[in-house]
Amino acid sequence: MCPPQSLFHSLCRALNSVVRCERGALFATIVACTLLLTPAGFGQESTQSQPAAPPKRSGAPLAGHLSKFYDAPNPLPPGKPGELIRAKPADDFYLSADFSAFRILYHSRSVSGQDVAVSGVVLVPDGTTPTGGWPVIAWAHGFNGVGRQCAPSLLRNLYYGPFLSMYINLGYAVVATDYAGLGTDFRSAVLDAPSDATDVIYSIPAARAAVPQLGPRWVAMGSSLGANVTIGVAEMESRTRDPSYLGGVAISGVADLKDVYERLPKEQASRMLEFLAYSVKTVYPDFDVRDMLTEKGLAAYQQINESCGSVGSSGGQGPASEPLKQNWKNSKFVEEFFERNSLGWAPAYGPLLVISDDGDPGTEPSISAQAVARMCKQGDRIQFNSFSSSQPGLVIGDSVREQMSWIEARFSGRPAPTNCP
Repeated sequence: MCPPQSLFHSLCRALNSVVRCERGALFATIVACTLLLTPAGFGQESTQSQPAAPPKRSGAPLAGHLSKFYDAPNPLPPGKPGELIRAKPADDFYLSADFSAFRILYHSRSVSGQDVAVSGVVLVPDGTTPTGGWPVIAWAHGFNGVGRQCAPSLLRNLYYGPFLSMYINLGYAVVATDYAGLGTDFRSAVLDAPSDATDVIYSIPAARAAVPQLGPRWVAMGSSLGANVTIGVAEMESRTRDPSYLGGVAISGVADLKDVYERLPKEQASRMLEFLAYSVKTVYPDFDVRDMLTEKGLAAYQQINESCGSVGSSGGQGPASEPLKQNWKNSKFVEEFFERNSLGWAPAYGPLLVISDDGDPGTEPSISAQAVARMCKQGDRIQFNSFSSSQPGLVIGDSVREQMSWIEARFSGRPAPTNCP
């Protein structure tokens, strides 16, 4: 569940090339390069009306688990999107930063408009709150499964520990949603970026209700699946036009979902189909997964909520042989799902930094460039940077300097760059 050691090395290289940020923190002092996953205990629950107080850390040998905190009231009392249900100080996270953490449970909306509860975490730097409150990064995580137990907030390092630590050390608060169905007892939309983007947007007012020290201004940021979610946030903001939203950083994985599937290695593609069927069924309840999957595919489909990990991992089951029926792409539900997960068909509100990973076989430069070209054509303001990482997945570390310079400029009010034609 922890990012590979090579990812830490990539981050270290990037940090050492920058040395200092404008807030005076030493990039090189970020201990992500030597991150150790040490367990810790739990904090005490608080209510929405109580002021947020930093939890005290303990060395109790407890890892994150699916506690009662994640159980939403049943039936769920009506609430506005973004309304906080409850918050709880947490001391069971281990990051190489000085911070306070709070678990949150809040109201969001499913694709059908159903009121759903979503869990997440707010990470706040220690120290004096700056004038106007802490600037906020809304983190959109990558794929990690569909089961409740797959919520990143159940991991001591939140899956992206080195990078979240870096953002905290640089003076940013991080609001990290789990997405509906991960943590809470609702069906996950998993690969549906618009659904996940909804949860990201509504995590912001919920986090502010739980932690008043947060400032109003925020940027969205995500890698892999989270990159498409970040662009989904920008497209949704074109309707809501939140003046506090400053833009987004999409790192690797920026491509239409259909194009990603067609370019994945065979084993990964076979595994992805189970989650694709699950996602289509969530978005379109009338979809019959038997129109897509064979009996062998159905057997694997029925077990996908039992393990967590990347799309390419087998969860101990292995990819199903002959999982697909012929002409499965002709299903109107599959076609509509692919269409709603295409990029550049709706205008983005606010600027975007899009970082491409040339080494990622699922998002080769051509399909990322195609998506960006559509977005540029409709007038989106995009800075598109391509990196040639030594291994797939390392671009998030190799592009640290570009990420942080771009984010700092947004909070400083400087004009956003673009290299659109």
